Amino acid sequence: MRHQLSFACEGATLAASFDDAPGTTGLLIVSGGNEIRSGAHRGMAMLAQRIADAGHPVFRFDRRGIGDSDGANGGFESSAPDVAAAIAAFRAAAPHLTRIVAFGNCDAASALLLHQPLGLDELILANPWTYQGGADDEADEPALPPASAIRARYLARLTDPKSLLRLLKGDIDFKKLARGLSALGRRAASAASDSLPARLDAALANLACPATILLATGDRTAQAFVENCHPGAVPVERLDSVSHSFAGDDGDWLAEQILKILRPTL
Repeated sequence: MRHQLSFACEGATLAASFDDAPGTTGLLIVSGGNEIRSGAHRGMAMLAQRIADAGHPVFRFDRRGIGDSDGANGGFESSAPDVAAAIAAFRAAAPHLTRIVAFGNCDAASALLLHQPLGLDELILANPWTYQGGADDEADEPALPPASAIRARYLARLTDPKSLLRLLKGDIDFKKLARGLSALGRRAASAASDSLPARLDAALANLACPATILLATGDRTAQAFVENCHPGAVPVERLDSVSHSFAGDDGDWLAEQILKILRPTL
């Protein structure tokens, strides 16, 4: 049964949805970007119902300043109090829980890494965000492919006689070319030790609990993660898909991956 409830976080009231179930391992869903707890096209709401139908309690929430929640939206890097408060509210709503596994997609996955340690027993991290800023920040570059893809594209063009002929004829869009080359420079700069990818690498190397990374291999955010981060011993599961949010039939694969992690302790 699904319940709507609220809980406190640093003076703000946060809205949550709780799908009750008898299992002792629960799933905490942390929304990415400025996405509300139901997810894109209700994807997270449908995922929650599916997981609860399999016997596991599920808790979703809107962080401060998002959806039905009060407060100021400080982005994913300031969401540690929100996640901690949600964990406490989940345990209060389902006192029979012995373990909580957290799932986050995009910058929610990055938030779960950066905010460690939290009162969680395992992490499921989908398409972690590695661009500077949040997933809904207009200054970010989620539409740009990884630097390796940009390099490969321009190398292919430079070795293509037709492209060279277009260059000589003045048919090449030099603004677009400059934008691509600029992206390469920005990606190179992101290797700094205080960059988001470096901080995610440090978090991955010092995890206090098990984790699994899920990647949609055709998604540019996932491709950027592969290029910029190093999971080390953290297992990675891959789906041949371009869907960042695991839409449509990809939702079946996502649910199966989550249930594989939840089932051993049901």
